[in-house]
Amino acid sequence: MSTAFRTCPVTRLKVHSQADALIKANAVAATIFLIVGGIAAFLVLLTRWQVVHLLDAAWFYRMLTIHGMSMLIFFILFFEMAVLYFAGPVVLSSRVPAPRIGWLSFVVMAIGALTVEWAMWTGRADVMFSSYVPLKAHWSYYLGVILFAVGALTVVGLFFASLVVAKRERTYEGSIPLVTFGALTAAIIAVVTLGHGAAIYIPTFLWSIGVMHVDPAVYRLVFWGLGHSAQQINLGAMVALWYMLGALTVGAVVLNEKISRSAFVLYILFINMAAAHHLLVDPVAGPAWKVWNTSYAMYLAVLASMVHGFTIPAGIEVGQRLRGVTQGMFGWLRKAPWGDPGFSSLIFSIVIFGFVGGITGVTFGTEQINLIAHNTLRIPGHFHATVVGGTALAFMGATYYLIPLIFRKQVAFWPLAKIQPYVFAFGMLVFTMAMTFAGTFGVPRRHWDITFSNTSFDLQYSPAVDLVIGIMAVGGLIAALGGAMYVLVTVWSVFFGRRFDLETVKTGGQI
Repeated sequence: MSTAFRTCPVTRLKVHSQADALIKANAVAATIFLIVGGIAAFLVLLTRWQVVHLLDAAWFYRMLTIHGMSMLIFFILFFEMAVLYFAGPVVLSSRVPAPRIGWLSFVVMAIGALTVEWAMWTGRADVMFSSYVPLKAHWSYYLGVILFAVGALTVVGLFFASLVVAKRERTYEGSIPLVTFGALTAAIIAVVTLGHGAAIYIPTFLWSIGVMHVDPAVYRLVFWGLGHSAQQINLGAMVALWYMLGALTVGAVVLNEKISRSAFVLYILFINMAAAHHLLVDPVAGPAWKVWNTSYAMYLAVLASMVHGFTIPAGIEVGQRLRGVTQGMFGWLRKAPWGDPGFSSLIFSIVIFGFVGGITGVTFGTEQINLIAHNTLRIPGHFHATVVGGTALAFMGATYYLIPLIFRKQVAFWPLAKIQPYVFAFGMLVFTMAMTFAGTFGVPRRHWDITFSNTSFDLQYSPAVDLVIGIMAVGGLIAALGGAMYVLVTVWSVFFGRRFDLETVKTGGQI
Protein backbone atom coordinates (compact mmCIF):
# COMPACT_ATOMS: atom_id res chain seq x y z
CA MET A 1 0.00 0.00 0.00
CA SER A 2 1.12 3.54 -0.75
CA THR A 3 2.68 5.63 2.00
CA ALA A 4 2.67 8.83 -0.04
CA PHE A 5 1.51 12.11 1.47
CA ARG A 6 0.29 15.32 -0.09
CA THR A 7 0.10 18.72 1.58
CA CYS A 8 -3.27 20.45 1.56
CA PRO A 9 -2.75 23.98 0.16
CA VAL A 10 -5.48 25.40 2.43
CA THR A 11 -4.86 23.81 5.82
CA ARG A 12 -1.19 22.77 5.29
CA LEU A 13 -2.07 19.36 6.72
CA LYS A 14 -0.25 16.30 5.39
CA VAL A 15 -2.86 13.98 3.89
CA HIS A 16 -1.95 10.31 3.65
CA SER A 17 -3.00 8.83 0.31
CA GLN A 18 -4.84 5.93 1.94
CA ALA A 19 -6.69 8.23 4.34
CA ASP A 20 -7.63 10.34 1.34
CA ALA A 21 -9.00 7.33 -0.56
CA LEU A 22 -10.84 5.84 2.43
CA ILE A 23 -12.51 9.16 3.23
CA LYS A 24 -13.70 9.40 -0.37
CA ALA A 25 -15.03 5.83 -0.41
CA ASN A 26 -16.96 6.19 2.85
CA ALA A 27 -18.31 9.63 1.93
CA VAL A 28 -19.58 8.39 -1.43
CA ALA A 29 -21.20 5.35 0.23
CA ALA A 30 -22.85 7.66 2.77
CA THR A 31 -24.29 9.80 -0.03
CA ILE A 32 -25.69 6.75 -1.82
CA PHE A 33 -27.56 5.62 1.29
CA LEU A 34 -28.69 9.20 1.90
CA ILE A 35 -30.35 9.11 -1.52
CA VAL A 36 -31.98 5.73 -0.80
CA GLY A 37 -33.20 6.85 2.60
CA GLY A 38 -34.38 10.16 1.18
CA ILE A 39 -36.53 8.45 -1.46
CA ALA A 40 -38.10 6.28 1.26
CA ALA A 41 -38.67 9.36 3.44
CA PHE A 42 -40.45 11.14 0.59
CA LEU A 43 -42.82 8.19 0.12
CA VAL A 44 -43.48 7.88 3.85
CA LEU A 45 -44.24 11.60 4.05
CA LEU A 46 -46.77 11.42 1.21
CA THR A 47 -48.46 8.53 3.00
CA ARG A 48 -48.55 10.26 6.38
CA TRP A 49 -50.22 13.21 4.68
CA GLN A 50 -53.80 11.96 4.78
CA VAL A 51 -54.81 14.09 1.79
CA VAL A 52 -52.47 12.03 -0.40
CA HIS A 53 -52.07 8.76 1.56
CA LEU A 54 -49.92 7.34 -1.23
CA LEU A 55 -48.83 3.85 -0.15
CA ASP A 56 -50.77 0.84 1.09
CA ALA A 57 -49.98 -0.57 4.53
CA ALA A 58 -47.40 -3.14 3.37
CA TRP A 59 -45.34 -0.65 1.37
CA PHE A 60 -45.66 2.01 4.07
CA TYR A 61 -43.99 -0.19 6.68
CA ARG A 62 -41.45 -1.33 4.08
CA MET A 63 -40.48 2.24 3.28
CA LEU A 64 -40.43 3.13 6.97
CA THR A 65 -37.98 0.28 7.58
CA ILE A 66 -35.81 1.33 4.62
CA HIS A 67 -35.84 4.96 5.70
CA GLY A 68 -34.80 4.15 9.27
CA MET A 69 -31.97 1.77 8.44
CA SER A 70 -30.64 3.72 5.45
CA MET A 71 -30.57 7.04 7.28
CA LEU A 72 -29.99 6.26 10.96
CA ILE A 73 -27.44 3.48 10.42
CA PHE A 74 -25.92 3.37 6.93
CA PHE A 75 -25.76 7.06 5.92
CA ILE A 76 -24.76 8.27 9.37
CA LEU A 77 -22.17 5.59 10.13
CA PHE A 78 -20.52 5.60 6.70
CA PHE A 79 -20.11 9.38 7.06
CA GLU A 80 -18.79 8.94 10.58
CA MET A 81 -16.19 6.46 9.32
CA ALA A 82 -15.04 9.21 6.95
CA VAL A 83 -14.93 11.60 9.93
CA LEU A 84 -12.73 9.15 11.87
CA TYR A 85 -10.25 8.90 9.00
CA PHE A 86 -10.22 12.70 8.74
CA ALA A 87 -10.04 13.51 12.46
CA GLY A 88 -7.35 10.89 13.01
CA PRO A 89 -4.75 10.52 10.24
CA VAL A 90 -5.52 13.78 8.40
CA VAL A 91 -5.81 16.17 11.35
CA LEU A 92 -2.76 14.57 12.97
CA SER A 93 -0.84 14.49 9.63
CA SER A 94 -0.11 10.80 10.13
CA ARG A 95 -0.54 7.62 8.13
CA VAL A 96 -3.34 5.07 8.24
CA PRO A 97 -2.11 1.95 10.04
CA ALA A 98 -2.94 -1.28 8.19
CA PRO A 99 -4.79 0.33 5.26
CA ARG A 100 -5.64 -3.10 3.83
CA ILE A 101 -7.74 -3.73 6.93
CA GLY A 102 -9.42 -0.36 6.34
CA TRP A 103 -10.42 -1.41 2.83
CA LEU A 104 -11.53 -4.83 4.03
CA SER A 105 -13.68 -3.13 6.67
CA PHE A 106 -15.24 -0.90 4.04
CA VAL A 107 -16.07 -3.91 1.87
CA VAL A 108 -17.59 -5.78 4.83
CA MET A 109 -19.69 -2.74 5.75
CA ALA A 110 -20.84 -2.36 2.15
CA ILE A 111 -21.76 -6.06 1.85
CA GLY A 112 -23.65 -5.90 5.13
CA ALA A 113 -25.54 -2.75 4.15
CA LEU A 114 -26.43 -4.09 0.70
CA THR A 115 -27.61 -7.37 2.24
CA VAL A 116 -29.93 -5.47 4.58
CA GLU A 117 -31.19 -3.31 1.71
CA TRP A 118 -31.90 -6.43 -0.37
CA ALA A 119 -33.89 -7.97 2.49
CA MET A 120 -35.88 -4.78 3.00
CA TRP A 121 -36.64 -3.98 -0.63
CA THR A 122 -37.76 -7.55 -1.36
CA GLY A 123 -40.24 -7.59 1.52
CA ARG A 124 -38.23 -9.97 3.71
CA ALA A 125 -37.76 -7.46 6.54
CA ASP A 126 -40.86 -5.30 7.08
CA VAL A 127 -39.96 -4.97 10.76
CA MET A 128 -39.11 -1.24 10.97
CA PHE A 129 -35.91 0.14 12.44
CA SER A 130 -36.43 -1.36 15.90
CA SER A 131 -37.29 -4.87 14.54
CA TYR A 132 -38.87 -5.84 17.84
CA VAL A 133 -39.10 -9.54 18.61
CA PRO A 134 -41.43 -11.42 17.96
CA LEU A 135 -41.51 -9.63 14.58
CA LYS A 136 -39.21 -11.78 12.48
CA ALA A 137 -37.24 -10.75 9.40
CA HIS A 138 -35.38 -13.02 7.02
CA TRP A 139 -32.08 -14.24 8.47
CA SER A 140 -30.16 -12.22 5.87
CA TYR A 141 -31.37 -8.99 7.48
CA TYR A 142 -29.77 -9.80 10.83
CA LEU A 143 -26.64 -11.17 9.19
CA GLY A 144 -26.26 -7.98 7.18
CA VAL A 145 -26.51 -5.82 10.31
CA ILE A 146 -23.89 -8.01 12.03
CA LEU A 147 -21.49 -7.69 9.08
CA PHE A 148 -21.97 -3.93 8.95
CA ALA A 149 -21.32 -3.62 12.69
CA VAL A 150 -18.17 -5.77 12.49
CA GLY A 151 -16.80 -3.59 9.68
CA ALA A 152 -17.60 -0.37 11.56
CA LEU A 153 -16.05 -1.67 14.78
CA THR A 154 -12.88 -2.54 12.87
CA VAL A 155 -12.65 1.02 11.52
CA VAL A 156 -13.00 2.30 15.09
CA GLY A 157 -10.09 0.05 16.05
CA LEU A 158 -8.04 1.52 13.18
CA PHE A 159 -8.84 5.00 14.46
CA PHE A 160 -7.48 4.09 17.90
CA ALA A 161 -4.41 2.62 16.23
CA SER A 162 -3.90 5.81 14.19
CA LEU A 163 -3.69 7.80 17.43
CA VAL A 164 -0.96 5.46 18.69
CA VAL A 165 0.94 5.69 15.39
CA ALA A 166 0.74 9.49 15.35
CA LYS A 167 2.01 9.67 18.93
CA ARG A 168 4.90 7.31 18.28
CA GLU A 169 5.91 9.00 15.05
CA ARG A 170 5.56 12.48 16.63
CA THR A 171 3.38 13.93 13.89
CA TYR A 172 1.86 16.39 16.38
CA GLU A 173 2.88 18.07 19.61
CA GLY A 174 1.10 18.17 22.95
CA SER A 175 -2.41 16.84 23.40
CA ILE A 176 -4.47 15.68 20.46
CA PRO A 177 -6.53 18.50 18.87
CA LEU A 178 -10.05 19.05 20.17
CA VAL A 179 -11.61 17.84 16.91
CA THR A 180 -9.72 14.56 17.25
CA PHE A 181 -10.73 14.37 20.92
CA GLY A 182 -14.38 14.72 19.88
CA ALA A 183 -13.94 11.96 17.32
CA LEU A 184 -12.30 9.84 20.03
CA THR A 185 -15.40 10.38 22.13
CA ALA A 186 -17.59 9.18 19.27
CA ALA A 187 -15.32 6.15 18.77
CA ILE A 188 -15.48 5.12 22.43
CA ILE A 189 -19.27 5.41 22.40
CA ALA A 190 -19.24 3.37 19.18
CA VAL A 191 -17.47 0.48 20.92
CA VAL A 192 -20.19 0.35 23.58
CA THR A 193 -22.92 0.75 20.97
CA LEU A 194 -21.66 -1.91 18.59
CA GLY A 195 -21.06 -4.24 21.53
CA HIS A 196 -24.76 -4.00 22.33
CA GLY A 197 -25.51 -4.68 18.68
CA ALA A 198 -23.46 -7.86 18.74
CA ALA A 199 -25.02 -8.90 22.05
CA ILE A 200 -28.53 -8.80 20.62
CA TYR A 201 -28.28 -9.29 16.85
CA ILE A 202 -26.22 -12.48 17.03
CA PRO A 203 -28.86 -14.23 19.22
CA THR A 204 -31.61 -12.76 17.04
CA PHE A 205 -29.93 -14.12 13.92
CA LEU A 206 -29.79 -17.55 15.56
CA TRP A 207 -33.46 -17.15 16.50
CA SER A 208 -34.34 -16.32 12.88
CA ILE A 209 -32.89 -19.66 11.73
CA GLY A 210 -34.59 -21.59 14.51
CA VAL A 211 -31.61 -22.29 16.76
CA MET A 212 -32.61 -20.44 19.93
CA HIS A 213 -35.29 -18.31 21.62
CA VAL A 214 -35.04 -14.58 22.28
CA ASP A 215 -37.12 -12.98 25.02
CA PRO A 216 -38.92 -9.83 23.73
CA ALA A 217 -38.22 -7.85 26.90
CA VAL A 218 -34.52 -8.73 26.83
CA TYR A 219 -34.40 -7.83 23.14
CA ARG A 220 -35.83 -4.36 23.78
CA LEU A 221 -33.49 -3.71 26.69
CA VAL A 222 -30.31 -4.64 24.81
CA PHE A 223 -31.42 -3.34 21.40
CA TRP A 224 -31.77 0.22 22.61
CA GLY A 225 -28.16 0.08 23.73
CA LEU A 226 -27.58 -0.03 19.96
CA GLY A 227 -30.60 1.77 18.49
CA HIS A 228 -30.41 4.88 20.65
CA SER A 229 -26.70 4.86 21.39
CA ALA A 230 -25.93 4.77 17.67
CA GLN A 231 -27.30 8.30 17.64
CA GLN A 232 -24.94 9.24 20.46
CA ILE A 233 -22.03 8.36 18.14
CA ASN A 234 -23.58 11.01 15.91
CA LEU A 235 -23.60 13.42 18.81
CA GLY A 236 -19.86 13.12 19.45
CA ALA A 237 -19.05 13.40 15.74
CA MET A 238 -21.47 16.30 15.28
CA VAL A 239 -20.01 18.38 18.11
CA ALA A 240 -16.48 17.66 16.86
CA LEU A 241 -17.55 18.98 13.45
CA TRP A 242 -19.06 22.05 15.14
CA TYR A 243 -15.63 22.94 16.51
CA MET A 244 -14.00 22.18 13.15
CA LEU A 245 -16.50 24.26 11.16
CA GLY A 246 -16.15 27.15 13.58
CA ALA A 247 -12.39 27.16 13.04
CA LEU A 248 -12.57 26.75 9.26
CA THR A 249 -15.30 29.32 8.61
CA VAL A 250 -14.46 32.24 10.92
CA GLY A 251 -11.32 31.20 12.78
CA ALA A 252 -13.25 30.46 15.97
CA VAL A 253 -11.14 29.86 19.06
CA VAL A 254 -11.67 27.39 21.88
CA LEU A 255 -12.21 29.45 25.02
CA ASN A 256 -11.17 26.72 27.45
CA GLU A 257 -10.03 23.35 26.12
CA LYS A 258 -10.26 21.71 29.55
CA ILE A 259 -13.93 22.61 29.83
CA SER A 260 -14.70 21.40 26.31
CA ARG A 261 -12.79 18.16 26.81
CA SER A 262 -14.53 17.62 30.15
CA ALA A 263 -17.88 17.98 28.40
CA PHE A 264 -16.87 15.26 25.92
CA VAL A 265 -15.93 13.02 28.87
CA LEU A 266 -19.42 13.55 30.31
CA TYR A 267 -20.80 12.22 27.03
CA ILE A 268 -18.69 9.07 27.37
CA LEU A 269 -19.81 8.44 30.93
CA PHE A 270 -23.50 9.34 30.82
CA ILE A 271 -24.97 9.88 27.35
CA ASN A 272 -25.86 6.22 26.75
CA MET A 273 -28.13 6.28 29.80
CA ALA A 274 -30.61 8.24 27.70
CA ALA A 275 -31.43 5.00 25.85
CA ALA A 276 -33.61 4.13 28.84
CA HIS A 277 -36.31 6.56 27.75
CA HIS A 278 -37.36 4.01 25.11
CA LEU A 279 -38.20 1.60 27.93
CA LEU A 280 -40.19 3.83 30.24
CA VAL A 281 -43.48 2.24 29.16
CA ASP A 282 -42.11 -1.31 29.61
CA PRO A 283 -43.41 -3.14 32.71
CA VAL A 284 -40.22 -5.20 33.21
CA ALA A 285 -38.08 -2.32 34.47
CA GLY A 286 -38.71 -1.02 37.96
CA PRO A 287 -39.44 2.61 38.91
CA ALA A 288 -36.05 3.13 40.59
CA TRP A 289 -34.19 2.01 37.44
CA LYS A 290 -36.32 4.26 35.26
CA VAL A 291 -35.93 7.32 37.48
CA TRP A 292 -32.16 6.91 37.86
CA ASN A 293 -31.51 6.40 34.14
CA THR A 294 -33.72 9.27 32.96
CA SER A 295 -32.96 11.93 35.55
CA TYR A 296 -29.99 12.43 37.82
CA ALA A 297 -27.03 11.02 35.89
CA MET A 298 -28.50 11.65 32.44
CA TYR A 299 -28.62 15.37 33.19
CA LEU A 300 -24.81 15.37 33.29
CA ALA A 301 -24.89 14.54 29.58
CA VAL A 302 -27.38 17.37 29.10
CA LEU A 303 -24.90 19.62 30.89
CA ALA A 304 -22.24 18.58 28.37
CA SER A 305 -24.45 19.66 25.47
CA MET A 306 -25.14 22.98 27.18
CA VAL A 307 -21.40 23.55 27.62
CA HIS A 308 -20.78 22.99 23.90
CA GLY A 309 -23.86 25.05 23.05
CA PHE A 310 -22.35 28.03 24.84
CA THR A 311 -18.63 27.62 24.14
CA ILE A 312 -18.89 27.20 20.37
CA PRO A 313 -20.91 30.39 19.69
CA ALA A 314 -18.68 32.21 22.20
CA GLY A 315 -15.60 30.92 20.37
CA ILE A 316 -17.07 32.18 17.09
CA GLU A 317 -17.63 35.62 18.62
CA VAL A 318 -14.09 35.81 20.00
CA GLY A 319 -12.67 34.63 16.68
CA GLN A 320 -14.58 37.33 14.83
CA ARG A 321 -13.55 40.06 17.26
CA LEU A 322 -9.90 39.02 17.08
CA ARG A 323 -10.14 39.55 13.32
CA GLY A 324 -11.44 43.09 13.65
CA VAL A 325 -15.21 42.62 13.72
CA THR A 326 -15.77 44.64 16.90
CA GLN A 327 -18.71 46.92 16.11
CA GLY A 328 -21.46 46.64 18.71
CA MET A 329 -22.69 43.73 20.77
CA PHE A 330 -23.86 41.63 17.83
CA GLY A 331 -21.74 42.99 15.01
CA TRP A 332 -19.73 39.77 14.98
CA LEU A 333 -22.90 37.82 14.25
CA ARG A 334 -24.36 40.29 11.77
CA LYS A 335 -21.12 40.34 9.75
CA ALA A 336 -20.54 36.61 9.90
CA PRO A 337 -20.12 34.81 6.54
CA TRP A 338 -23.77 33.83 6.14
CA GLY A 339 -23.17 33.11 2.47
CA ASP A 340 -20.77 30.31 3.38
CA PRO A 341 -22.84 27.09 3.49
CA GLY A 342 -20.41 25.64 6.01
CA PHE A 343 -21.10 28.47 8.44
CA SER A 344 -24.88 28.61 7.94
CA SER A 345 -25.08 24.81 8.34
CA LEU A 346 -23.12 25.10 11.58
CA ILE A 347 -25.41 27.74 13.08
CA PHE A 348 -28.65 26.05 12.00
CA SER A 349 -27.36 22.72 13.30
CA ILE A 350 -26.65 24.20 16.73
CA VAL A 351 -29.98 26.04 16.92
CA ILE A 352 -32.23 23.19 15.76
CA PHE A 353 -30.39 20.54 17.75
CA GLY A 354 -30.14 22.65 20.89
CA PHE A 355 -33.53 24.31 21.08
CA VAL A 356 -35.92 21.92 19.33
CA GLY A 357 -34.15 18.59 19.76
CA GLY A 358 -32.65 19.32 23.15
CA ILE A 359 -35.73 20.70 24.85
CA THR A 360 -38.01 17.95 23.53
CA GLY A 361 -35.45 15.26 24.37
CA VAL A 362 -35.13 16.33 28.00
CA THR A 363 -38.89 16.60 28.48
CA PHE A 364 -39.78 13.34 26.70
CA GLY A 365 -37.05 11.59 28.66
CA THR A 366 -38.97 12.03 31.92
CA GLU A 367 -41.22 9.14 32.88
CA GLN A 368 -44.47 11.04 33.38
CA ILE A 369 -44.35 12.89 30.06
CA ASN A 370 -43.00 9.85 28.24
CA LEU A 371 -46.07 7.81 29.19
CA ILE A 372 -48.20 10.35 27.33
CA ALA A 373 -45.91 11.10 24.38
CA HIS A 374 -44.19 7.78 23.70
CA ASN A 375 -46.28 6.39 20.84
CA THR A 376 -47.19 9.71 19.26
CA LEU A 377 -45.59 11.85 16.55
CA ARG A 378 -43.95 13.90 19.29
CA ILE A 379 -41.14 11.32 19.44
CA PRO A 380 -40.14 11.34 15.73
CA GLY A 381 -40.52 15.12 15.93
CA HIS A 382 -37.78 15.06 18.56
CA PHE A 383 -35.34 12.74 16.83
CA HIS A 384 -35.75 14.40 13.44
CA ALA A 385 -34.68 17.61 15.16
CA THR A 386 -31.60 15.97 16.67
CA VAL A 387 -30.43 13.53 14.00
CA VAL A 388 -31.59 15.39 10.89
CA GLY A 389 -31.78 19.02 11.95
CA GLY A 390 -28.62 18.63 14.02
CA THR A 391 -26.35 15.85 12.79
CA ALA A 392 -27.25 15.82 9.08
CA LEU A 393 -26.90 19.60 8.82
CA ALA A 394 -23.47 19.44 10.48
CA PHE A 395 -22.46 16.71 8.03
CA MET A 396 -23.71 18.83 5.14
CA GLY A 397 -21.66 21.79 6.33
CA ALA A 398 -18.56 19.61 6.67
CA THR A 399 -19.08 18.28 3.14
CA TYR A 400 -18.68 21.74 1.66
CA TYR A 401 -15.14 21.73 3.07
CA LEU A 402 -14.36 18.06 2.39
CA ILE A 403 -15.07 18.56 -1.32
CA PRO A 404 -12.19 21.02 -1.85
CA LEU A 405 -9.89 19.69 0.89
CA ILE A 406 -10.18 15.96 0.18
CA PHE A 407 -11.71 15.58 -3.29
CA ARG A 408 -9.82 18.70 -4.49
CA LYS A 409 -12.79 19.89 -6.51
CA GLN A 410 -14.57 23.22 -6.63
CA VAL A 411 -18.03 23.18 -5.11
CA ALA A 412 -20.40 23.12 -8.10
CA PHE A 413 -23.50 25.31 -8.41
CA TRP A 414 -22.16 27.70 -5.76
CA PRO A 415 -25.26 29.98 -5.68
CA LEU A 416 -27.37 26.87 -5.06
CA ALA A 417 -24.97 25.60 -2.40
CA LYS A 418 -25.18 28.93 -0.56
CA ILE A 419 -28.96 28.69 -0.08
CA GLN A 420 -29.15 24.91 0.42
CA PRO A 421 -28.69 24.99 4.23
CA TYR A 422 -31.39 27.68 4.52
CA VAL A 423 -33.90 25.62 2.53
CA PHE A 424 -33.14 22.41 4.38
CA ALA A 425 -33.05 24.01 7.84
CA PHE A 426 -36.30 25.95 7.31
CA GLY A 427 -38.11 22.88 5.99
CA MET A 428 -36.84 20.66 8.77
CA LEU A 429 -37.71 23.24 11.45
CA VAL A 430 -41.30 23.49 10.18
CA PHE A 431 -41.49 19.71 9.78
CA THR A 432 -40.25 18.86 13.28
CA MET A 433 -42.31 21.53 15.03
CA ALA A 434 -45.51 20.54 13.21
CA MET A 435 -44.86 16.85 13.85
CA THR A 436 -44.35 17.54 17.54
CA PHE A 437 -47.59 19.55 17.73
CA ALA A 438 -49.47 16.79 15.90
CA GLY A 439 -48.29 14.38 18.57
CA THR A 440 -49.77 16.56 21.29
CA PHE A 441 -53.19 15.81 19.75
CA GLY A 442 -52.51 12.08 20.04
CA VAL A 443 -51.59 11.38 16.40
CA PRO A 444 -49.81 7.97 16.46
CA ARG A 445 -46.21 7.69 15.34
CA ARG A 446 -46.23 4.35 13.51
CA HIS A 447 -49.72 3.61 12.26
CA TRP A 448 -50.24 3.54 8.50
CA ASP A 449 -53.65 5.26 8.68
CA ILE A 450 -53.92 7.74 11.52
CA THR A 451 -57.70 7.86 11.13
CA PHE A 452 -58.03 4.07 11.75
CA SER A 453 -60.57 4.01 8.93
CA ASN A 454 -60.89 0.20 8.76
CA THR A 455 -61.64 -0.30 12.44
CA SER A 456 -64.96 -0.75 14.20
CA PHE A 457 -64.61 2.43 16.24
CA ASP A 458 -64.77 6.08 15.24
CA LEU A 459 -61.72 8.15 16.14
CA GLN A 460 -62.14 11.91 16.16
CA TYR A 461 -59.19 14.31 16.36
CA SER A 462 -59.21 18.00 16.96
CA PRO A 463 -60.03 19.94 13.76
CA ALA A 464 -56.53 21.44 14.06
CA VAL A 465 -54.92 18.08 13.23
CA ASP A 466 -55.59 18.27 9.49
CA LEU A 467 -54.00 21.73 9.36
CA VAL A 468 -50.98 20.68 11.44
CA ILE A 469 -50.41 17.54 9.35
CA GLY A 470 -50.63 19.65 6.21
CA ILE A 471 -48.03 22.08 7.58
CA MET A 472 -45.84 19.10 8.52
CA ALA A 473 -46.09 17.76 4.97
CA VAL A 474 -45.18 21.12 3.44
CA GLY A 475 -42.19 21.43 5.78
CA GLY A 476 -41.12 17.91 4.87
CA LEU A 477 -41.33 18.66 1.16
CA ILE A 478 -39.23 21.80 1.60
CA ALA A 479 -36.66 19.80 3.58
CA ALA A 480 -36.68 17.14 0.85
CA LEU A 481 -35.97 19.87 -1.68
CA GLY A 482 -33.04 21.05 0.45
CA GLY A 483 -31.77 17.47 0.67
CA ALA A 484 -32.04 17.06 -3.10
CA MET A 485 -30.07 20.30 -3.58
CA TYR A 486 -27.33 18.95 -1.31
CA VAL A 487 -27.15 15.67 -3.24
CA LEU A 488 -27.02 17.50 -6.57
CA VAL A 489 -24.25 19.85 -5.44
CA THR A 490 -22.12 17.16 -3.82
CA VAL A 491 -22.51 14.46 -6.47
CA TRP A 492 -21.86 16.89 -9.32
CA SER A 493 -18.90 18.43 -7.51
CA VAL A 494 -17.28 15.07 -6.75
CA PHE A 495 -17.80 13.37 -10.10
CA PHE A 496 -18.03 16.23 -12.60
CA GLY A 497 -16.64 19.27 -10.77
CA ARG A 498 -13.61 21.30 -11.77
CA ARG A 499 -10.38 20.64 -9.95
CA PHE A 500 -9.02 23.68 -8.18
CA ASP A 501 -5.35 24.55 -8.25
CA LEU A 502 -3.04 26.32 -5.84
CA GLU A 503 -3.45 29.64 -7.66
CA THR A 504 -7.20 29.56 -6.98
CA VAL A 505 -6.49 29.26 -3.29
CA LYS A 506 -3.77 31.94 -3.25
CA THR A 507 -5.98 34.49 -4.95
CA GLY A 508 -8.90 33.85 -2.62
CA GLY A 509 -11.05 32.25 -5.30
CA GLN A 510 -14.10 30.14 -4.46
CA ILE A 511 -12.93 26.56 -3.72
